[in-house]
Amino acid sequence: MSLNDRQLKHIKLWQASGFSQTVYCQKNGLNKKTFSGWFSNYQALSKSTIPSLIAIDVTPSITIPLKTSEPLRLRLVNGLLLELPSTSSPRWLAELLQCLD
Repeated sequence: MSLNDRQLKHIKLWQASGFSQTVYCQKNGLNKKTFSGWFSNYQALSKSTIPSLIAIDVTPSITIPLKTSEPLRLRLVNGLLLELPSTSSPRWLAELLQCLD
């Protein structure tokens, strides 16, 4: 299911070309069904990648107290939202983020 450099290069060139897959394949002497298979593999590999996490330091605010009724919200790079109770332990949160890394 992996892609070689040639296949990946063609996928990137096709995406930048603005052509349909059919036209791109005709212009580059590629079999349309074969190219579609490469692209399907590319999409599957793209979906299976682990989202990147960014390291942050969490320090409690002295000037602005947390409202205990407001949940703690973390927006991940892929757009997912992780919502936790504001009473969550910072140590537990750090362990959770390490598990996701």
